[in-house]
Amino acid sequence: MAGRLKQPTGRYGGRTAEERQAERRRRFLEAALQLFGDSPGFRSTTVAALSEAAGLSTRQFYEEFRTLEDVLAALHLQVNDWGEEAALAALADAEELPLAERATAIFRAYAANVTSDPRRIRITFVEIIGVSPRLEEQRLARRARWVDFICAAAAVAAARGEAAPRDYRIAATAFIGSVNGLLHDWSAGWVDATLDEAVEELVRQLLGILRPAGWGGAG
Repeated sequence: MAGRLKQPTGRYGGRTAEERQAERRRRFLEAALQLFGDSPGFRSTTVAALSEAAGLSTRQFYEEFRTLEDVLAALHLQVNDWGEEAALAALADAEELPLAERATAIFRAYAANVTSDPRRIRITFVEIIGVSPRLEEQRLARRARWVDFICAAAAVAAARGEAAPRDYRIAATAFIGSVNGLLHDWSAGWVDATLDEAVEELVRQLLGILRPAGWGGAG
C-alpha cells in the first residue's frame, strides 16, 4: 500500500483519538509529578520507569514526548498554571476589597495552591533548576509573568490612590524571590510558622514596597 500511515482519527471505546491522546498525556504527567516531585527525582528517572508508573508503554511515551526534559517542562508549566489560576480567581473575588485585604486574599490562595502538594514545590523550586538553558529560559519566563502580575496589581492600586505611583518591575522581581524562598523553606520545615503567618509576612513586605516610608497617599 503506497503512502504514509496516518494517525487514527475515529472513535474507539467511545473516545476520539484526541481524547485518548489527552488521557495518555495526563497519565504521563501524573506519573512525572510523583517520580520527579518525590522519589527518585527528575535526574534519576528513566523513560521506562516513567512509562511503567503511568501504566503505559515506552512507545506511547515517544508518541507524546521526545525526552524526559519535555515532560518536566510541561509539568513545570502546569504547576505554574495552577498557581496562577488560583491567584487570578482570588483577585477577581477580592477586586473591590481594600489593598491589604486584596493582597492577603491573593497570596493566601496562591500559597494554599502551591503548597497543597509538596511535589509541586519541588517541581517549581528544585527540579527545574540547572537542567538546561532551555528550562532556565522557561523558568525565568514564568517568573516574568509573575512580575507582570504584580506590576499590574500595583498599577491598579496606584490608580486608586492605595500605592505610590512608580515603576515596580525591579521591586516585583525582588519580591518574587522572597515569595519563592519563604514558601520553599516553609514547605521543607525550615520556617516555624503557620502558612497564614507566612502569608501575612509576605503581605507586610508587599505593603512596605507599595507604601514606602514618607509616602503621603491614602491609608
